[in-house]
Amino acid sequence: MELSSEQLQRKVEAVEFAAEELLIARRQLVESDKSRNGTREALTALRRQARTSKSSVLSSESDEKICRTCGDSDGSRPVWSLCPGADVFVRLPFHQVHCNLERVFPAQVELETDVNRLQSTVKEKTFLLSEKGAIADVVSPSLVESFVKLKDRH
Repeated sequence: MELSSEQLQRKVEAVEFAAEELLIARRQLVESDKSRNGTREALTALRRQARTSKSSVLSSESDEKICRTCGDSDGSRPVWSLCPGADVFVRLPFHQVHCNLERVFPAQVELETDVNRLQSTVKEKTFLLSEKGAIADVVSPSLVESFVKLKDRH
């Protein structure tokens, strides 16, 4: 079947539009993943400095509460921290730095759902491009379909 130039142009435009949406979703996925991992890495680095783990320090039920991140280490010891939204490093007490990071941590749940949504979008857009034949020479449509149907069981 011979395609007219107008039909071919419409198909190419549809493929280009779908490819652009895929690239945008991938960029958003990378940015969200960087943000999510940055906070997690910073908290892990602070726990290593204090030689504690997430569950190694139990808070006591007495009047004196023990910080789960600081543990037995000196919470007033200054550490360098990057100010959010600025390219400035400041020296703040260890306890204040990890408390600030842990306040941001609930936003991690939102980032996690955003990353999962974007991963699904990338899979869907890749599958649509594959069906249109745009990446058929690289990956077969049946293989892409199997990846799309693949479930992550964490």
